[in-house]
Parts: sequence; C-alpha cells; structure tokens
Amino acid sequence: MIDFKDKTVLVTGGGAGIGRATVAAFAQAGARLAVLEIDADRAAALRRDLPEALVVEGDATDRAAVADLAGQVEQRFGGLDVLVNNVGDFLMLAKPFEAFSDDEIERLYAVNLRQIFTVTRATIPLLRRRAPGSSIVSVSSIEGFRGIPHCAVYAGFKAGIIGFTKSLALELAPAGIRVNALAPETTETPQVPVSLVVAPEHRDRIPHWIPLGRFGTPEDMAGGILFLASPLAAWITGTTLHADGGALAAAGWYRDPKGIWTNMPVVTGNGMNL
Repeated sequence: MIDFKDKTVLVTGGGAGIGRATVAAFAQAGARLAVLEIDADRAAALRRDLPEALVVEGDATDRAAVADLAGQVEQRFGGLDVLVNNVGDFLMLAKPFEAFSDDEIERLYAVNLRQIFTVTRATIPLLRRRAPGSSIVSVSSIEGFRGIPHCAVYAGFKAGIIGFTKSLALELAPAGIRVNALAPETTETPQVPVSLVVAPEHRDRIPHWIPLGRFGTPEDMAGGILFLASPLAAWITGTTLHADGGALAAAGWYRDPKGIWTNMPVVTGNGMNL
C-alpha cells in the first residue's frame, strides 16, 4: 500500500543484492528511478529490465562521477524525492586492527563513509526542491551497534553513518527533509553469500542462531528502506531501523540443538568455512 507514483528515487549500488531489491521495490511502488552502479554488466541488466530508469554507470567514491550523477538526475527529473545511500563493502578485509595499513583504512573509509558524504552533499539541493516530504535513507550495519573482532575499521565507519544520520536529520528537519538509516544483520547477497560461507556441517544450526530463524534477504532490507522513505514514516527522522531478525536484542543468546536458550558456544571453530 506504499505508493511512490510521481516520486523520483535515487539508489546507489543498485545493481545487486540489497540495492537491486530496493530498486525493484521502488519500481513496483511506481517510482521514477535513478540508479548508480559501478559494474558494467549489472548496469546493462538494469537498463534492460528497467528501460525507463536513469541508470548511470559510475563509482560512488569518485567525486566527479557523483557530480555527473547529480547533474543527470537534475536534467532528467528536475529534483529528487528519495536518496538511498546503499553502497558499502567490508572489502574482504578482516584482521586485527594493528595489521591494517593506511591504504586499507582509506579504502574502507572511501566505500563505507566518505562516499555517503559525497553523494548526500551533491543531492541535498535536489531533495530541497521536493521538500517538504523528501528523505534520505542510508544503509549502515548491525556492526555499528555491536563489537565485531577483526573488522574494527569497517564497524567504525558503519557507526559513523549512524552519527551522521542523527546530526544531518537535525540540520535538514526545518526544510522537511527526513534522514534515517537501516542497519541490516547478515544478509544473503553476492557480496556476502551466507549459504556458501557457513560450513555444511553447521547449516542446520542456522535456525537457532538468529531469533527469527534465518539470515536476512535483500527483500527484507528493501522493505525497511521503502518504509523509512514512505509517508508511513512521516514523523520519523534521525533514527536507525534494525533489520536483524532480533539478533541485536538477543545480544549473543541463541538456541542449542535442544532448543534451549544459551549464551555459551555450542559449535567448534567459528562455524564458517574460514
């Protein structure tokens, strides 16, 4: 029952995973779509599947590419109703903090936080044209709310999105622009293929690891984004929605093979193919 007819929505990283599901959800809700996608094949697939959408092949971490994107959105649509900052990646960098190089930290910063600053700053003028009622939704992570060993840099930037969201929400509230974030738990995507990562001998334990019994899907996350961007959330700003199947509330509690709640490990190793 969420209608985005005559609304213009920009999704970054919209060619796969959460981004692709978000694009599909907004399309189904009638939105006019602009999509930024770095991968040429994925961009081509978007153009084929959504011929009326503006699909821009480009890198969200490249300031010139973002400026070009904003210019194309302005020329095509004249303004913007919703910005979805979806781009983010832990870049397969998981190791003790002291082992990170300056270059690795900069790479993680560029793809997980700096690009959000760049894209948001470039599109705020477009969002103002459709205000009041326009909104920004940024994809953070549940790791911004809990500790995660060997991913301290990534988690730090994801937590930064949450702080940025709160403060920007205050700045833009007088203009009627809402700013919120979504914090997903582990989600089955090409970036994080959970079904392949979990060791086969432990896959029957997945229903016991997360309170709602499964890992997330891109469609789960798209639903949360759609809600935050919609009039149903008209009085919600500066907040982060946890799309985590109850994992954060569980805080390390899960069910053992007999279905009894415990916070003690019941598998050897980390349960993954690592």
